[in-house]
Amino acid sequence: MLGVLRQRWFDVREVADGIVVFEEPLHSEVVKSYLVMGTDRAALIDTGMGIANLKQEVEAVTSLPIVVLQSHAHFDHMGDAWRFDDVRIHGLEAAALARGRAPETLTRWMNPKELSGPLPEGFDPCAYHLKGKVPSSLLSEGDEIDLGGRSLIVMHCPGHSPGSLVFWDRTARLLISTDVAYLRELYALNPDSSLPDYLTTLRRLEAMIPAFDVLLPSRGPTPIEPSRLSVMADGMRQVVDGRRADEHVGGVDHHHFGESSILVGRTNPFVG
Repeated sequence: MLGVLRQRWFDVREVADGIVVFEEPLHSEVVKSYLVMGTDRAALIDTGMGIANLKQEVEAVTSLPIVVLQSHAHFDHMGDAWRFDDVRIHGLEAAALARGRAPETLTRWMNPKELSGPLPEGFDPCAYHLKGKVPSSLLSEGDEIDLGGRSLIVMHCPGHSPGSLVFWDRTARLLISTDVAYLRELYALNPDSSLPDYLTTLRRLEAMIPAFDVLLPSRGPTPIEPSRLSVMADGMRQVVDGRRADEHVGGVDHHHFGESSILVGRTNPFVG
């Protein structure tokens, strides 16, 4: 399944052996969910924005049983969790996943300026909301998800949110770095973000660079080089140490570090 296949709202492509990304390129968040396939079952890491039917797209790729591993419970990653039976998340994110999101908290994300193409037929942007999903079980640091012939190790990596997770395929030498590490603005501006925790997480991942050859993030280009973690960690250290922002827009401090940026603020209503 090499190359790109446009499936209405989603772009679907294979990014590594047995790993397919479902990208939502027509929204400004350009969020990515990953399907990791073993011989016995497949893990779906995150469930997108809930604008189009991700479950339907996943089932077009594989007939394997699906376990959903939610990296965290921000709206653009948990949208279709309710469609799946086996959904797992860190305990610190479980309540938000179960609660879902009401339309009044999401309609601004349907503003035409956030879109670069048409919404799926039949989708009502004014009624956009997320159904809650009570997780079937909780994920913790060090858990190993056996998929048959490959496994994913759960790593608790707070900072972007308290229960943020990344997933390490030790044998394939790759890290699905989710919303924790990517080449776009790192969001440290949410009410549940923590700059000190984020720095600890990035330093931890930086120390692991010899253990993986590729990163698969939830935003920006994918895959990316693990060496980019050092730039992110160094930038976060400067912010934690009080570095002056390069610009201040709408209550958010923007710190620029080459290809990466860090957004810091508490007055911005974004939770992404």
